[in-house]
Amino acid sequence: MRVLVVDDHPVVRFGLVGLLSRDFEVIEAATGEHAVSLASSVDVVLMDLQLGKGIDGVEATTLIRALPSPPQVVVLTTYDSDADIVRAVEAGAIGYLLKDCAPEELAGAVRTAASGQTVLSPDIAQRLLRQVRGPAPKLSKREVQILENLAKGLSNREIAKALFISEATVKTHLVRIFGKLGVETRTAAVTTAVERKLIRL
Repeated sequence: MRVLVVDDHPVVRFGLVGLLSRDFEVIEAATGEHAVSLASSVDVVLMDLQLGKGIDGVEATTLIRALPSPPQVVVLTTYDSDADIVRAVEAGAIGYLLKDCAPEELAGAVRTAASGQTVLSPDIAQRLLRQVRGPAPKLSKREVQILENLAKGLSNREIAKALFISEATVKTHLVRIFGKLGVETRTAAVTTAVERKLIRL
């Protein structure tokens, strides 16, 4: 079985390649673009979400899954916000693991993904189960961007400038965000979004 490790940190790639080479033939890529160019020659891709310059892990996953005979993609990351998980799954990832998983769990996940079965860290599986039982409020991409800028302490004017929209539009989004989160202040909105892992800081 052939595995592609995609991570922009050389030390992480080195460790993963060393770990997985015991059981699989492993190749590596440091960028999303390089990953897409190599993907058709492997069975499973282990994809980090943040890849520095160029396309990120989600966009790379989308492009890989659009190939004629695409490999399975398992996200392997330190990020566990609801937004990241949803984006990865929507892009076509069959699995989502956190980098603190055990080595044997990682090797097992590669085999499971290769057979076409879903692979999730226990933490992620619990979160998805909670969402099914009581779905978290669904924020639009723009609402998430506004919340992330709120978390940085930006004013409405500064957010408008950063996102190339009007202050009035920012205020409209804030009203919707407050309603979805059941809060009344900017601080409460940020606190609630972070607690529910709707955004990451």
